Amino acid sequence: MKTLAKLPVTIVTGFLGSGKTTLLRHMLDNAQGRRIAVIVNEFGELGIDGEILKQCSIGCTEEEANGRVYELANGCLCCTVQEEFFPVMRELVARRGDLDHILIETSGLALPKPLVQAFQWPEIRSACTVDAVITVVDSPAVAAGTFAAFPDQVDAMRKLDPNLDHESPLHELFADQLASADLVILNKADLISPEDLARVRLEVAEELPPAVKVIEASSGRLRLDVLIGLGAGSEEHIDSRHSHHDHHHEGEDDHDHDAFDSISIELPQADESLLLDALTQLVVQHGILRVKGFAAIPGKPMRLLIQGVGTRFDKHFDRQWGGDEARTTRLVLIGQELDATLLEAQLRAALSV
Repeated sequence: MKTLAKLPVTIVTGFLGSGKTTLLRHMLDNAQGRRIAVIVNEFGELGIDGEILKQCSIGCTEEEANGRVYELANGCLCCTVQEEFFPVMRELVARRGDLDHILIETSGLALPKPLVQAFQWPEIRSACTVDAVITVVDSPAVAAGTFAAFPDQVDAMRKLDPNLDHESPLHELFADQLASADLVILNKADLISPEDLARVRLEVAEELPPAVKVIEASSGRLRLDVLIGLGAGSEEHIDSRHSHHDHHHEGEDDHDHDAFDSISIELPQADESLLLDALTQLVVQHGILRVKGFAAIPGKPMRLLIQGVGTRFDKHFDRQWGGDEARTTRLVLIGQELDATLLEAQLRAALSV
């Protein structure tokens, strides 16, 4: 019997809003025939990131794509390793003859080190290797000294995580994401001056071993051969990478994310400007951390993709509505102590639907 080579795995980490999903979508759009499985770590009942990635042209039918995007809901990957991650990896290992690569997108607060250590487990180690851990950096945010585009929202999420030191500065979580990196992408490099970008590069380099490469990007647009095929074997050396939060994971089995509320709302077609104004008001009034979803805009043949971090919303039309597809607006709101009934009522009132 032919012995299969180890299946390479790329882990993409970084704060929410840094551009991880955009990077993965770019990688899948340029897969060049590679058969890629994707594990998406997403808060919320509605797998919006999974829906985004399923639209990428990865050379398979929609039915096949549905089987290749694995979504781990309600928690960072370091928390769900024993409950969800291992069964998913076991299924992928069983299919590794049909795959060329696995991509894993962590949540915005995931600490990558415990996830990489999971690849030391015998059943996974014999079949897979971590080709690289890629950390995506929001360059303008680091230049501003905030490390995330909306540090208050990121910090609020961090303080709900019992496995993190709530008194330490946000910089330590940023440093821990860098500590496991084999490749660092300074994203949104086009949005800051060359001088500021040089300062960001120096600040990032202080947290990295000399061998870790740092490259610049705009909207994650990089050649695929720069991103995969690095052969880092990260699981072999991850234990030697120092993390500020190493001790928080020793001997701890409980990692409760119940303090996060994630609600899904379905609405009819909605005027684009009215919807965005209404969502902005909800974010301000209820401290919503993140908004993701799709909107049906009257008179528009394409679906509007909406992604919000704090009061900043990014939007674009991502694809045509299917002929037999219901043109509805579906949203996920993530925050603390959210009242689903109240939020839906406020949205409907603002949209007069």
